[in-house]
Amino acid sequence: MTFDEQTATNLLGARPVQEIARARSRSLLLGVVGLVFCGIGLAVKGQTFWQSYLIAFYFWNGLTIGSMAVLMVHHLSGGGWGMVARRIWEAATRTLPLNAVLFLPIWMARTTLYPWMRPGATSDPVIAAKTLYLNVPFFTLRAVAYFAIWGTIIYFLNKWSREQDENPPMLPGPQDRRFRLLSGPCLVVYVLTITFMSVDWVMSLDPHWYSTIYGIITLGGQGLSALAFTILVLSFLAKFPPMSEVLGADQIHDLAKLMFAFVMLWAYFQVSQLIIVWSGNLPEEIPFYLERLQGIWAPISIVVLLCEFVLPFLLLLSRSLKRNPQRVKWVALLLLVARAIDVTWMIAPAPDFHRTGSTLSWVDFAVLIGMGGIWLTYFWSNLAGRALVPAKDPYFKEALAHGGH
Repeated sequence: MTFDEQTATNLLGARPVQEIARARSRSLLLGVVGLVFCGIGLAVKGQTFWQSYLIAFYFWNGLTIGSMAVLMVHHLSGGGWGMVARRIWEAATRTLPLNAVLFLPIWMARTTLYPWMRPGATSDPVIAAKTLYLNVPFFTLRAVAYFAIWGTIIYFLNKWSREQDENPPMLPGPQDRRFRLLSGPCLVVYVLTITFMSVDWVMSLDPHWYSTIYGIITLGGQGLSALAFTILVLSFLAKFPPMSEVLGADQIHDLAKLMFAFVMLWAYFQVSQLIIVWSGNLPEEIPFYLERLQGIWAPISIVVLLCEFVLPFLLLLSRSLKRNPQRVKWVALLLLVARAIDVTWMIAPAPDFHRTGSTLSWVDFAVLIGMGGIWLTYFWSNLAGRALVPAKDPYFKEALAHGGH
């Protein structure tokens, strides 16, 4: 493809409007059906519903924040590998306002979810020793701070990206460097906020348990979810202009290799935590694994291991598979489903939920699907609202050459 200003303008205007509209309609239908069952679950299941709600929120919010992290890594590295996926990440990050609204029910149901928030909880000496951090006002303030920090980062990354489309093609310079100048320090901020967020929203479900690597495990899971979701969306868009004109085998290969790296990174973090807990054998640490290695959670632990590491690891060793979007999408789908199971495995067996050894509830699936349908509807709307490729980015021509165009 000969790249000039007219080509950039044509690429900016091309988008599969009808196909994205159909995907949005199907997502909305899925969300509405799921929400109907959510209402039934809330009426008949009570506490179980709020546990399921937290699981679904943590998964879908992880897609949003994971996309923000991968987007910043792309800007910081400056490579052509992520140029075709950039607008997918930006569209996913702009679902943050929806996530903020979806967090409100968790805050309102806080005493149902978090034992340390209930009256008389400080009679437990362990909880009493942590009240400087685990208290409702500080919990609320931190949650507001997380969304404010993420929202600020997302606002500027999307604002500057939109300005690229509206102005003449950029040359490498200060306007281009501002993406990297923001992304570098903000990746550090991302790691810090995710660490504290995972402690607040999930680890504190059992205030007696702690892990110093828990936040890093969450970080790895979010990155893996974001990359798997990106490959799924790209495999759909690859059939239509402009993505069919710009997406090359090298680019999908790079994204699949990065997903492969996150598979191994997630496994490394999980094994590291297990070794530390196993070797320490401390009474405040081992219950986490004891609760998840009995009853229904024992086979689910094996499913998580197989579907989030063993099978993807073996399949992604194939170079030809990683270069074919219509084949690698099945590995991405497997990983995304495995991530949902993994999040359920992390949250549902919490001691206060009284679900150790019990079966999974149908409400878990209903809330995950219902919230996912609404999230995907918002995502497809965001994606349709802007050009699918950043054709006026100063490095877009280089990215096309990298993809073989």
